[in-house]
Formats: sequence, C-alpha cells, structure tokens
Amino acid sequence: MGITVTLSDAGCKASLREPGWPYRGCMRNGKVYPLGYIERTEDCYTCNCHERGMECCSRSFKTIFYKKNECKLLFNKERCDYDVVQKDDPSKPCRSDYARTG
Repeated sequence: MGITVTLSDAGCKASLREPGWPYRGCMRNGKVYPLGYIERTEDCYTCNCHERGMECCSRSFKTIFYKKNECKLLFNKERCDYDVVQKDDPSKPCRSDYARTG
C-alpha cells in the first residue's frame, strides 16, 4: 500500500495496491483483509478492499466541545468512540456543563 490520498474531512483515506502485491486482499496496519467490504477493522475503520487498493473511513468522531482544562478524551476501542472524562479522575465522565458531544 503505497500512496495515501485524503478523500474528505470525514476521516476517509484511499491507498493504491503496490505493483506485485502477492495476496488476494489488502493490507492495513500489518493485517491482510479479504477483498470486499470490511465492516470494522481493528483500528475502527470501515473499508472496501478491491483489486486496485483500499478505501477506508473512520467509524469514530472526536468531539471538540469540552473544557480542555478540566476534561480529556479517552478512546473506547470497543465502541469506536470517545468518552469525555475528568482529567483528575478518568473513571468519571465530565458533567454535561463541561462536555457536549455533537
């Protein structure tokens, strides 16, 4: 997978297959995926693998509406989403007046 091209601001990327690629499938982050639609990769992308290459779009979106001095974002790999939590105690979510997801 040589060239990466950004398709949009929504977190989509396309990569072309390198000449002489020996597998029927596409590689993303060291893992070979089969040709066709991939519902979810290990790094939370939805992809389409075809003979020319692979197109992938992120399944997660970061919120930008939170008090960065009191809260932080933690990536939840199970849900492919971000949690807004208190900086001093990440086990607690930020109160609604601290964070707005949108």
